[in-house]
Amino acid sequence: MSGVKRKRNVLNVKQKLEILQKLDNGESASTDAEDVQNERNTISHSAALQSVETLLDYMGQRGFDNGDFTVVRTRRVDIRQEMSIQQKQRRITDFFKQ
Repeated sequence: MSGVKRKRNVLNVKQKLEILQKLDNGESASTDAEDVQNERNTISHSAALQSVETLLDYMGQRGFDNGDFTVVRTRRVDIRQEMSIQQKQRRITDFFKQ
């Protein structure tokens, strides 16, 4: 795949926080990504988790207060829990497919 470049959509900090808040409210991340970018993209839990980690690094560099960190860390925990639930569901599904 050398020489082939993928177009990469980069969300700003505000857009990432909006997506994380909607995930926390049980809304679809893929729908939110479509609204933000006006494209048919989905955001995986691992991509969201990576974005949260990047956001935490950014916030640390910029000196945000502890309340802001708490909100983002809470979202990080929520994403990890959801990832764990989906992994368990995939394992169960894969077990029964065999």
